[in-house]
Amino acid sequence: MAGGTEAQFSALWGQAGETWSASSRLPDFSFAGYRFGEVPLPDVAVVSNVRDFGAKGDGAHDDTQAFKDAIARTEGGAIFIPPGRYVVTDILWIEKSNLVLRGAGAEQTVLVCPKSLEDIASRRTKNASGLGTTVYSWAGGIVWVRGPGESREGRPVTAEAARGGHVLAVESTRGFRVGERVMLRVVDDEQRSLLDYLYAGDPGDVSGLARPIKTSFVSRVTAVSEREVTLERPLPFDVRLAWSPALAVFAPEVSEVGIEALSFEFPDTPYRGHFTEAGHNAIAIERASDCWIRDVHIQNSDSGVFLRTAMFCTVDGLTLDSVRQVDGRGTTGHHGLNMGIDCLAQNFDFRTRFIHDITVDADDVRNVVKNGRGVNLSLDHHKRVPYANLFCNLDAGEGTLIWKSGGGKGRGKHSAAWATFWNIRAANPMKEPDINFGPPLMNFVGLFTEEPSRTDPAGRWFEAIPPEQLRPADLHAAQLERRLKAKAQGGVK
Repeated sequence: MAGGTEAQFSALWGQAGETWSASSRLPDFSFAGYRFGEVPLPDVAVVSNVRDFGAKGDGAHDDTQAFKDAIARTEGGAIFIPPGRYVVTDILWIEKSNLVLRGAGAEQTVLVCPKSLEDIASRRTKNASGLGTTVYSWAGGIVWVRGPGESREGRPVTAEAARGGHVLAVESTRGFRVGERVMLRVVDDEQRSLLDYLYAGDPGDVSGLARPIKTSFVSRVTAVSEREVTLERPLPFDVRLAWSPALAVFAPEVSEVGIEALSFEFPDTPYRGHFTEAGHNAIAIERASDCWIRDVHIQNSDSGVFLRTAMFCTVDGLTLDSVRQVDGRGTTGHHGLNMGIDCLAQNFDFRTRFIHDITVDADDVRNVVKNGRGVNLSLDHHKRVPYANLFCNLDAGEGTLIWKSGGGKGRGKHSAAWATFWNIRAANPMKEPDINFGPPLMNFVGLFTEEPSRTDPAGRWFEAIPPEQLRPADLHAAQLERRLKAKAQGGVK
């Protein structure tokens, strides 16, 4: 749709959030990323150097053991990796907090990774269609950050609460303190009412979802009484007693891990296509919180970054490219970036195409993907109830594959409710996705399109504002600014 330069505002937000509420169809995305997005990524002091552990960085010597020793013996700081080409032939596990791998810059510090994860530690399996493959087709990395996960039992929630609210009634508030973070968990009942709710009554074929779905939500506590806990964040879903809601202290055992200012280089071998990947994958962060990837360049990977099960992590300045021979689809790998829970990805540049450029999958929720570009971006919604994710201020390149999504049969529609697509530009006009992509409760605002607006308060919201005229261009930044201003003034979040 052609347009002038006069600013236009969405009815879902207004000029400065005046038409928005936390219970509206537009979620609150302002808490995504490292430390709720409230502080910059830290500049952690250097306390060790891989050269001091025997690394040579000459592109020939195997430096793996030097990296392992540096990780094992460094506590509470950054490991500096000076300019050079460092051969790494095994997984570099990081299973503790407060550790940073910092290069001298993506053009100067290169991790050369000749072996695939399948070569290092084979994990053969089958995909949803029964095809033989490896787990590393959709998981794992040469740098692999991993925590044990949250195992604390929660206190039962004793009263129902509505989406957008802040107060939870609990059996006991003992152990909950103002300023600390807590996690609310819910699990589906035998009637699958949670699944139905998160799909806004339109889940599609869910015959392949054998196990009950679960979802969770983390917030700081603002007040505690004898039987109630008040949360800083508005509830992103209804709380029903049928879903066995429970509240627990959120205390991840691995956090504050950073990978920054370096490159990963994988072999220049032809890409043979879907599920043939051996696991030339760069970074995985699992069951960890408040970590970051900053100014990282990845070349020739099967997959770039997996944040699956990671929470409140930030990816800033990720570049993916490849010189590999493409497969029949014109792609050079499987997953470019797989999001997690309440994570933020920004300022990225995908210079090559993956089968799934950016993926949200099972319980990948409330993520923000913004201020990035790609050759022909696919915003892959991989079924199994990914809900309330935001994609905004993006250059989708050609724009012909934006809704291209995967996922096994019988696992529901690709996206669940409240997915939001805001200010997306492309070389070719985009149409809204078909009914198999997701339920009517989705938001499309400011896409480059030739279609007219169709804004149904009870159905799909397609607001055809020209991207160059839409304000704010970055919805996440506007929501964060509004929240922090209100917080500073002591007002409503």
